[in-house]
Amino acid sequence: MTKISRRKFLQLTGVSSLAASTFLFGGRKTVEAATTDGAVPLRIRYAKEVPTTCPYCSLGCGSIVHVAGGEVISIAGDPDHPINEGALCSKGASIFNLRRVYDSKTGKSVLNPSRVTEVLYRAPNSDQWKVKNWDWALREIAARVKKARDASFERLDANGVTVNRTTAIAHLGSAALECEENYLMNKLFRAIGGINMCHHARL
Repeated sequence: MTKISRRKFLQLTGVSSLAASTFLFGGRKTVEAATTDGAVPLRIRYAKEVPTTCPYCSLGCGSIVHVAGGEVISIAGDPDHPINEGALCSKGASIFNLRRVYDSKTGKSVLNPSRVTEVLYRAPNSDQWKVKNWDWALREIAARVKKARDASFERLDANGVTVNRTTAIAHLGSAALECEENYLMNKLFRAIGGINMCHHARL
């Protein structure tokens, strides 16, 4: 068995890698040549790029939504974003499926049939969902928040100290919200006396 030094091993490895890459890729056409030879162009070629933030965990990775004809056609990581630098985790890479999925028969993207696009309300003790409009939903939420706050509002604690708080309502933050939106939600919740605040990324 012939002994080789570490230096010789690295030299042989480098030469072998160069030879293999030349053999495997040397005969391939360039991107420009392939395009002129009739290759199918990228589907995002003329799409509008819309930067956004991944809606999952609290890291705040940047994504680019490709839009064409008013419809999402692709989503990719943002290479200019300082957090993820273009990379996306498995959940972030599936953001596209929040809006569209690929049909197993045709192979084409279609609207995700599981996506909820309407307000669904199920009354107490009912087993049926009813479709409501957004105005009704906002009024109902506001009324229920006020009712819960008024019924549980505490002006003074057991020691007579002014606290002006309610412990009957909790607020769970969302990574899908931007910093400004989270700031406003925090201000609103504190204004009504809420003290139980958390973020789903901490769970």
